[in-house]
Amino acid sequence: SSSGVDFNRAGVPLMEIVSEPDMHTPEEAMAYLTALKQILLYAEVSDCNLEEGNMRCDVNISIAREGSTELGTKAEIKNMNTFRGVQSAVRYEIARQIDVLEEGGRIVQETRRWDPDAEMTSSMRTKEDAHDYRYFPEPDLMPVVLTETEIEGWRATLPEPPSTRRERMVGEYGIPEYDAAVLAADKRVGDFFEAAAKASGNGKAASNWIMTEMLRLLSEQEMEISDVRVTPESLAALIGLVDGGALNSNSAKEVFAELFAKGGDPKAIVEAKGLTQVSDSGAIETFVQQAIDANPQSVEDFRHGKTKAAKFLVGQVMRLSKGKANPQMVGAMIEELLGGGSG
Repeated sequence: SSSGVDFNRAGVPLMEIVSEPDMHTPEEAMAYLTALKQILLYAEVSDCNLEEGNMRCDVNISIAREGSTELGTKAEIKNMNTFRGVQSAVRYEIARQIDVLEEGGRIVQETRRWDPDAEMTSSMRTKEDAHDYRYFPEPDLMPVVLTETEIEGWRATLPEPPSTRRERMVGEYGIPEYDAAVLAADKRVGDFFEAAAKASGNGKAASNWIMTEMLRLLSEQEMEISDVRVTPESLAALIGLVDGGALNSNSAKEVFAELFAKGGDPKAIVEAKGLTQVSDSGAIETFVQQAIDANPQSVEDFRHGKTKAAKFLVGQVMRLSKGKANPQMVGAMIEELLGGGSG
């Protein structure tokens, strides 16, 4: 007989992080892992791809009787590879230990495995004494002694952590806390946003485009932001066209879809598709008058203060202009020609 040696992880550094026993719910455990993953990704320590084994976790669970702060015997769940799995396993294990104690049994110090299909844990091996969980020194590996000077030097080179970035995004770009949390959750998305925000000078618009259009398309097409053809610079150019009145929001979405699929220059796409917004007051007045003449009942409703009639008339003008009319100018022109609605 012979034995094989698995060198699959040879030369790959392993970092083990041990948390304090201060998490009290499955949700806290998942939130901790999510935050830790963000920090490791920002620091470029690991890809944190759980499916490829870049990140794993063992979970120790013990419970205390009501009114007591003394934790009971722990059980360890080994080699968890999904955050949702951790949340479910912790929830199950808490319930299991409570049931054991309420039935008069005792918790055995053991290692357990999580079965995601059955959604339950089962015993792998028992370790009755704490000293069974011990580490053996490796005589061929000399200890690495780090000085405070070295540590502080490395600390100074660390990137901005995600929590700090979220706060800065809110203050610097004027975006909501929720948007900042979503954008900063993935470093690459955060980098894309900041580049687009700085290039366009409109952080709120950059955030809105990424939150509503880009992330939706990424999800639908199961893509990563590194795979897309739209660049921060082209998004900034698109925002500039909208801000400058050359493009309305509906047409801008059509241009963005083209940028996402094929890339290119927003201005060239606008010209090729004939999407340039009509902001000439004379042309808009012509469209508005046509809509008024064709819809006398809506005109009457508008004059009686019915807001739906105003929206309908704007929609008719947009249809007549093939979506190119400046909607703000259309609304103002309708008000001007019809004298405003009266209650």
